[in-house]
Amino acid sequence: MFGENIKKMRATHNLSQVQLAAELSVSKQTISNWENNNILPSIDMLIKISHFFSVSTDYLLEQDDREYIEVSGLTDVQLAHIRQIIHDIGGNLK
Repeated sequence: MFGENIKKMRATHNLSQVQLAAELSVSKQTISNWENNNILPSIDMLIKISHFFSVSTDYLLEQDDREYIEVSGLTDVQLAHIRQIIHDIGGNLK
């Protein structure tokens, strides 16, 4: 569910509810309500959350389980290094 995804991503980024709330300009109570599936964010906020965590809105809504890494601004050489690291740890790049 959406709430579980938010909670997992917040924990992965070592953020408290208060810290995430500050990053998104919402209250701690709003974060708590999202995580407990009491309310869903607006479409604009959903997009803001997806940008903050570098995931798609489909991922947040459990329509797609793929995760992404933002690589904009990296050089071709840097991208090649990242691809090699992913390959070395057993990832599958298409």
